[in-house]
Amino acid sequence: MHGEPKIAIIGSGSWATALAKILLNNVEHINWYFRNTDNIDQFKRFGHNPNYLRGVEFDINRITFFDNLDQIIEESDLLVLAIPSAFLHDSLKEVTVDMSHKFIVSAVKGIVPHGNQIVGSYLHETFKVPYDRVGVIAGPCHAEEVALERLSYLTIASPDIKRAADFANLLECEYIRAHVSDDIFGTEYASVLKNIVAIASGIVHGLRYGDNFQAVLVANAIQEIKRFVDKVHPISRDIKSSAYLGDLLVTTYSQFSRNRTFGAMIGKGYTTRTAQIEMHMVAEGYYATKSIHEINEEFKVKMPICEAVYSILYENVPPSVGIRQLTEKLR
Repeated sequence: MHGEPKIAIIGSGSWATALAKILLNNVEHINWYFRNTDNIDQFKRFGHNPNYLRGVEFDINRITFFDNLDQIIEESDLLVLAIPSAFLHDSLKEVTVDMSHKFIVSAVKGIVPHGNQIVGSYLHETFKVPYDRVGVIAGPCHAEEVALERLSYLTIASPDIKRAADFANLLECEYIRAHVSDDIFGTEYASVLKNIVAIASGIVHGLRYGDNFQAVLVANAIQEIKRFVDKVHPISRDIKSSAYLGDLLVTTYSQFSRNRTFGAMIGKGYTTRTAQIEMHMVAEGYYATKSIHEINEEFKVKMPICEAVYSILYENVPPSVGIRQLTEKLR
């Protein structure tokens, strides 16, 4: 890419909006895909996303809106995917143009249930995107704190460190620090697993367990994540770094964590369906729980926290029973 790359954000939720805000600190213009044309019209009229982070104002002259995926892909060099993983396959199956020569950065933080694949593997197998043209944005970073311009750190992972570094430079600003990694598999799986742990954290909060047990839960969770990512993709990595441990901590403890909020509702007696409806947002961990359970049928990693969440969400085990059984397995 020569000069400023043409960047496309594909997705219209809170994280997509936060990334648009960050990128416009450093690039003059972005392309932005919204599936709903009414939302585009409202955005142009009021100068902000009508549904998410409405306090963030944009100069709409620096944004070209699209409602056609083929068109935005053809007119962009770098694609930032920010569609919830549960809807990614259905959203992208209408794409007919070649994406294999683009640099595609996943900001999805979930598993594509269609085939139980992390986004990097899904892009590689479905759209023939080489792994060195795949990037991953890892936290710890909540969209709401980006909107408030609170200092946050991101990790950009890609097998092509040069591309990762170039994209990281586009994110650096007064309130964002961005670092690079070559671990796209570990960072993606860790991002998926921390959402499941956050649901567990919410459930135990809803059941009125205290901070002491929360600490034990998270201490065991980072070990569980390490066992899984080391089995699935065995490379040298520091599981205590921000992209893994930091992302886990913020997702399990933050007031902005939708997965923790979802879990707390389950712990208080809501059904999964009712909790999803009342949140008005997607808790990625709900779908990830089933996918990880199915993936682990092959790898057989010891994962008591993920299995406890699976039993509660998908096997109708009462939360109080599922967590009580879990307490016997933690150290």
